[in-house]
Amino acid sequence: MLLDNHNRKINYLRLAVTDRCNLRCNYCMPSEGIDFAKKDKLLSMEELSKIGELLVQMGIDKIRITGGEPFVRKDLMALLSNLRNNPGLKDISITTNATLIGPHIDQLKELGIKNVNVSMDAINRATFERITRRNHYETVHNNLIRLISEGFNVRINFIVLDNQNTQDIIPILDLQKHYPVSVRFLEEMPFNGGSKKFNTIKWDYKAILSHISSTYPSFELIQSPKTSTSINYKIAGHKGNFGIIPSFSRTFCGSCNRLRITALGDVITCLYGPPKINLREIIRGNSPEYNIKRAIERVIGNRAITGFEAQKEHKGVFDNSMTSIGG
Repeated sequence: MLLDNHNRKINYLRLAVTDRCNLRCNYCMPSEGIDFAKKDKLLSMEELSKIGELLVQMGIDKIRITGGEPFVRKDLMALLSNLRNNPGLKDISITTNATLIGPHIDQLKELGIKNVNVSMDAINRATFERITRRNHYETVHNNLIRLISEGFNVRINFIVLDNQNTQDIIPILDLQKHYPVSVRFLEEMPFNGGSKKFNTIKWDYKAILSHISSTYPSFELIQSPKTSTSINYKIAGHKGNFGIIPSFSRTFCGSCNRLRITALGDVITCLYGPPKINLREIIRGNSPEYNIKRAIERVIGNRAITGFEAQKEHKGVFDNSMTSIGG
């Protein structure tokens, strides 16, 4: 079991497989993109598999595959197959923009990987294309409906952006009226490659909930696991549910059970903090199993208690793009 210095159990790994993405969402990176990592700096699928195996041995029982866009990696399915062979791993999930997942849906079902988060910040085509700077709306929408219809546990992640997509909050919320999905609204975070800076947000979790209540005044709070980052609600008569994630307000730090490893091998113990150690050279050196385990234990034993405290350690944190941090 992995316990941090605040006695929080760490059992959830967000494992990034790439920093590349085929969209250019305006809240994530500049239109020209960022300086993406060279291939030799990225962890190979074999290295990612080994790191996953070692961390499962240490107590990780849930791994979420992130990016960038994970399906940009052509050999992603090989990694998922390898991870599935770890008997201590209870759940493998994926966060994707759903542009490239289509050809892999059948194999995901065969592997028993049913939890898929789809990043979709608009239900209106024009708004979607304005935010993503790409014209993949039809593909994303079709893949989303296919995932739902084929029985995947789908959660839609919608980042609320002032003066951009707030008019889509209620229309996308209505998806959970008709389908058994969870629509989750996230506060905007300033991890956008330095293209925008802010210290406060208009659309915090309270404002989002207030906006929803103007259309749906009656909903019930769902009791969620203590480690959940989302505050979840159910509207009577709706097939699904909705949630709000205070990702900028950081109200959930006290029960954080997450560890991040980027595609470059950086270990991040808090989204708002700096990388604590890099595993790339360790796994490519002598005695990688022993040294990786010791390195993980060391950084887990020195975690910030909140995202606000972690932010103080990292003056340039908001110059990063979310795609390079690992989602």
